[in-house]
Amino acid sequence: MMYRLIAPVIGLFFALSVLAAFVSGAYNAITEPAQPTAEKLFHRAPKELKLQSDGWAGTFDRPQVQRGYQIYKEVCKACHSLKYVAFRDLEELGYTPDQVKAEAASWQVPGIDPNTGEANMRPGLPTDYFPSPFANDTAARAANNNAVPPDLSLMAKARHEGPAYIYSLMTGFASQDGYKNDKGQELLKLFPDAKTPQGLHFNPYFANLNLAMPPPLANGTVTFADGSPNDLDSEAKDVAAFLVWTAEPNLEKRHQTGWWFILFLFFATGLGYCAYRNVWADKKH
Repeated sequence: MMYRLIAPVIGLFFALSVLAAFVSGAYNAITEPAQPTAEKLFHRAPKELKLQSDGWAGTFDRPQVQRGYQIYKEVCKACHSLKYVAFRDLEELGYTPDQVKAEAASWQVPGIDPNTGEANMRPGLPTDYFPSPFANDTAARAANNNAVPPDLSLMAKARHEGPAYIYSLMTGFASQDGYKNDKGQELLKLFPDAKTPQGLHFNPYFANLNLAMPPPLANGTVTFADGSPNDLDSEAKDVAAFLVWTAEPNLEKRHQTGWWFILFLFFATGLGYCAYRNVWADKKH
């Protein structure tokens, strides 16, 4: 009997406590708004980027994706892995089986010596996946200012507005005084001591503005055999297109399946309507 009398009082006490906490928090948020942070004020949304793979009917621009792969091979592979991509997947980009076999053999991948059983490095096979440039995270940190370069296989899906983010990051590096150049003196009134830490690089498209990776691309970093533009902007777009493919290599097949599914829905709708008319044709309301 005593429990029945006390329980409502205890429940009312907790409900009032929650309500008081909510009101107090709302009042503090209105009267004492959170102070702006450098990350919020200096950070920029990704630039606009349009690729052939965009949209519900997008397809891959294979020459562009191949150029992106060349940039990865000549620049990005020194730090970043593609652990979810196999050499044989390159056939989907228009390479022949022989070309894929030769391309795989040009890479060194971890293997086992069949005679001694010891670990060694051997030429890659089409069935192998792209090897990591570092043996482990410790080696990666030692070579990259204590930062582990992320795997790029799914980068275009792992970041918000992935392709645009990649393109913006590649073209968004600024000098050490980028705080002054990019946002003006008004923001520096709030953060007079804002500066890029030693060993890091300012980029307003990166979440915390400073990252260990130096600018990987520049005008003329890579020369293409077909004479395609190799300015910084074009190279960044090519890399973004390539990483869209690594993140979703079945994009074209998915879009093609969608078309057949839509046609099936139209057919099924028409069939259902005809069945309805046939079944109810001689019925009167």
